[in-house]
Amino acid sequence: MSRFRTVDRNADRKDTQRINESIRITPIRVIDADGTQLGIVPTEDALQKARDAGLDLVEVAPTERPPVCRIMDYGKFKYQQKKRHHKGHTHQSQNKEVRLRPKIGDHDLMTKVNRARGFLEKKDKVIFSVIFRGRENAHTDEGFKVLQRVITELEDCAKLEQGPSMQGRRIIATLAPK
Repeated sequence: MSRFRTVDRNADRKDTQRINESIRITPIRVIDADGTQLGIVPTEDALQKARDAGLDLVEVAPTERPPVCRIMDYGKFKYQQKKRHHKGHTHQSQNKEVRLRPKIGDHDLMTKVNRARGFLEKKDKVIFSVIFRGRENAHTDEGFKVLQRVITELEDCAKLEQGPSMQGRRIIATLAPK
């Protein structure tokens, strides 16, 4: 039983790599299984070294001149790549925005705080913005009070990343999970 595999006929696709006999270019730059560079050698010699080690010759940088190939266990490499790909999709941290008004009621504020607490537990950053309209711009101190109350309510599960600051017609503060 041979451990050597060949890649499907779509060798020109970007997501597949040429291995073993699929590598047609000669000479190639070879990296050994332990990471040491063997230098530029003919493809046949590199294939023989891979066979002697019981491993595969995998093209890792096809665009370089000469192409870079590595002696490795191709099945193990593909498994680790797949695992790494799935690990990246488990959770992508996002910024969630919670919009407030300067005259928000107590119950409404607590509802928004609890919603933000859920975002923070899922390891998302939360951006609080107090939006002013019309004559409310004259009372920006009310907006700062609302944000200060939100920060004190969430200090058990969040840390202040960016303090309250005025940006145009809104006051913005960013909280990150602890």
